[in-house]
Amino acid sequence: MPRAAELKKGHIVQINNQPYIVSQIEVKSPSSRSGTTLYKVRFNHVQTKQKLDQSFTGDDMLSAIDFQKRQMQFLFQDADGYTFMDNEDFAQFTLSTDQLEAELDYLFEGIEGLYGLLVEGNLVGIELPAVVEMPIEETPPAIKGSSASARTKTARFASGLEIQIPEYLETGEVVRINTESGKFMSRA
Repeated sequence: MPRAAELKKGHIVQINNQPYIVSQIEVKSPSSRSGTTLYKVRFNHVQTKQKLDQSFTGDDMLSAIDFQKRQMQFLFQDADGYTFMDNEDFAQFTLSTDQLEAELDYLFEGIEGLYGLLVEGNLVGIELPAVVEMPIEETPPAIKGSSASARTKTARFASGLEIQIPEYLETGEVVRINTESGKFMSRA
């Protein structure tokens, strides 16, 4: 049984005997000494995708649900959605755009370290790796002599993701991006 402070995006828990997947967590730290840290969590129902917002203190306990975490591979996108394949038994699953929401910006052909979350044999969500390496699709040209400054510019990637990168990077370079914060980390 996980505590609210241990919840992470993608965890599956049971609320009112229904399976919910954690889609967003916001931590509110109090300014007073005796205040308790609050965790505002947005859940999505595993089957209906209905949203549920709840607040917890760090020690609140939640009921875990029996699910499998299997290594997956992203195959392709079509009109039906995004298709993934289980690396162990080669079963294929399709998730809609609505089911993937925040993960869409980081999905690209050949992504490594992708995990699928299975409840009763059905894929209900995916867990991204902590860091992805993606080539820059489009960015303004590098400015000579700007490497010593901390200025940034916008870079666009094939998935549609746009982030701020250092000014000295150019189109085609591969960069490491933190999937939790959506920020540039380093060159690959």
